[in-house]
Amino acid sequence: MMKRLAAFTFTALVATVAGKQGDGTDLPPDSMLRIGVKKRVPDSECPRKSSTGDKLEVHYVGKLYKNNEQFDSSRDRGEPFSFNVGVGRVIQGWDRGLLNMCEGELRKIVVPSDLGYGDVGSGSKIPGGATLVFEVELLKIRDGNEFDEEDMWGDMYGEDMYGDMFGGGMMDMMGGYGGFPDDENVDDMYDMDDPSEEDFAEF
Repeated sequence: MMKRLAAFTFTALVATVAGKQGDGTDLPPDSMLRIGVKKRVPDSECPRKSSTGDKLEVHYVGKLYKNNEQFDSSRDRGEPFSFNVGVGRVIQGWDRGLLNMCEGELRKIVVPSDLGYGDVGSGSKIPGGATLVFEVELLKIRDGNEFDEEDMWGDMYGEDMYGDMFGGGMMDMMGGYGGFPDDENVDDMYDMDDPSEEDFAEF
């Protein structure tokens, strides 16, 4: 009885400290990466899943965890974002959170600051220490060595010239903060066909 009570108290304490999305607080910087599937694609309709080095074309919406304020959206611009996954071209949360996806799949990922922009932040919309929430739809998987002239110039001079991610390009997005996270920094995959913000924050 005492053990169960202690476990309940610890769980409640962790939930209180971590908070819920929209309650005005961020998750601890070293929190786990959280991955939810909002739209699943049947295996019979998924001949290929994203893997390290693939070039992905995605639509995404990015919000701050603490107040649900949107800081960027490729959908609002009407321009998908393309990048090579798993090779340090984007923040760590994306490099790990968007692997093993099917075309047409929609995921929600919650990225703590250690796997995002750390204590530095990015521009005026993403403060240091910010936990980020993304809804990402995978539109297309291409071989990573396919040449794309537009992507090349965007990488060199900033993706904002094509209306891409956070108006930063590779020079701003490169690797996010630090190196790749270890496997233990990534939560298990959660099947969330229609998750609420509150439910997702509880994982």
